[in-house]
Amino acid sequence: MSVVSEFKTFIARGNVVDMAVGVIIGGAFGKIVSSLVSDVIMPPIGVMLGGVDFTSFVFILKEASGDIPAVTINYGTFIKNIVDFLIVAIVIFLFIKSINTMKRKEEEKPATPPAPPKQEVLLEEIRDLLKNTK
Repeated sequence: MSVVSEFKTFIARGNVVDMAVGVIIGGAFGKIVSSLVSDVIMPPIGVMLGGVDFTSFVFILKEASGDIPAVTINYGTFIKNIVDFLIVAIVIFLFIKSINTMKRKEEEKPATPPAPPKQEVLLEEIRDLLKNTK
């Protein structure tokens, strides 16, 4: 089997395609959550803390000099990213929990017994007819 045909077989697998779709949707979802945190959640928190912009929270390790920018530790951005992560984790947890709940409900449903074979139905009818004729 050539490398090209092996690659085609690999790509054609359903789980590879599903994973690719998941990564793409996850990336888009990450952008939405980042916007939610940056544009909706963090501004009110900043106002409650006295009008502070979290991205301005930095430790300056070395001041800027000339064309060389300052060396900083941006812990405000780190806090914002932690909030991003927590929101994504909560949403994924709730999504997985709802899927598991639906699966449990599906498993709890009593399985309908399969219809008896035609032979048994005919034999039962004959039995019932014989009972009625006595």
